[in-house]
Amino acid sequence: MPLTVGTAGHVDHGKTWLVRALTGKDTDRLPEERRRGLSIDLGYAPLELLDGRRLSLIDVPGHERFVRNMVAGASGVDLFLLVIDAAEGPRPQTHEHLEILRLLGIERGVVAVTKADAVSSQRLRAAVAEAQALVPGAEVVTVSAKKGQGLAQLREALGRAADGAVRRSADWPTRLWIDRAFTIPGTGTVATGTLWSGSVAAGDTLRLEPAGREVRIRGVEVHDAPVERADAGQRVAVALPNVARTELRRGDALVEPGTYPVTYRLGAVLQGDGIPPAVTVLLGSASVSARVVRRGNYAQLRLSEAVVAARGDRVVLRTRKTVGGAIVLDPAPPRRLELDQLEVLKGGDSVSIARELTHEPQTEDSLRARGVLAPAELMVGLRGLVQSDNWYFRPEWLEELKVSARAQLERRLESGALDPGLATAELV
Repeated sequence: MPLTVGTAGHVDHGKTWLVRALTGKDTDRLPEERRRGLSIDLGYAPLELLDGRRLSLIDVPGHERFVRNMVAGASGVDLFLLVIDAAEGPRPQTHEHLEILRLLGIERGVVAVTKADAVSSQRLRAAVAEAQALVPGAEVVTVSAKKGQGLAQLREALGRAADGAVRRSADWPTRLWIDRAFTIPGTGTVATGTLWSGSVAAGDTLRLEPAGREVRIRGVEVHDAPVERADAGQRVAVALPNVARTELRRGDALVEPGTYPVTYRLGAVLQGDGIPPAVTVLLGSASVSARVVRRGNYAQLRLSEAVVAARGDRVVLRTRKTVGGAIVLDPAPPRRLELDQLEVLKGGDSVSIARELTHEPQTEDSLRARGVLAPAELMVGLRGLVQSDNWYFRPEWLEELKVSARAQLERRLESGALDPGLATAELV
């Protein structure tokens, strides 16, 4: 199962040095980064585990000025590698990065106590105890990137963390958040990002959102190696013919057509107290200013720019610091804040959610494009409604919708875009 691991931690605690020691790759690629000795943007490298598995690794900047870049990288990861300097211990960005990981729902990972060769054994023991208290349940490994100490143990710990990881959004259609775009002579425009869900292969047609433009994928690479098809959880580069680099920006998404709404509003449940009425919403690789219209723990995030979203997406809310987060319940809500509907979307099963969405006639396409139920979930919900005795609309209309959804599931299975284990039971 492809997985992505992301670094986290305070500036100058040795994240990039540790990545270089683990992977052999210097992720500080910008001239300014190398001149200043400071990570500014995201860096990427393949990470080989001792058992032969390959993870994608994202190295994030630790300085407080570049937290938005950190979130753009962390939003797509499955595991964290929290780095703490043995001499300094946890510092402000250690705590903020940990809070961001919590808000994003990233629970599994490893803590690396770095520069172990530069402190006394007594201080090292104290640093390990601090790390264990800070991140209960995570393995803590002492390392020295300079001398290569502890690297094998760190790989083993990352392997154990990966064993229990579960890919998020595995049953959703293809969505690739773009975090970088550039031009390669002879190839043209290339976009890179973490594949959140679905898969992508050469010849696929995706939609560039929020621009609303269909694009054809000419080639796919994972860590500089061509692949026939990339799967969710991998770092992916896609070649986009007839697309200028200037047409792409961080925060855009490549998605399967007709499967995600482009929206200026998000119905959500908030995480955190004291969230102000004006915030910056960090979703995927996008960063958008927004107004918060709330009632209790529920809110509508009214965005200054359009984004692509789905139910279950986690967002980070910031001002000059991280002030909280939110979980998207309705990616395309009505203008009015509907508390009853958000309650159903938060705690309801697929049938109750499908019932909430079908108070008025719908088509299979319109339901898929709401971004509230993944294809297999939609099938479960529609099947449950068809079997229900509580009719308040025409059964034949709903049966037609169920047949259409079943056909869509079969098409996705045949194309390899959906895990058979997620949908086979829904087709019987």
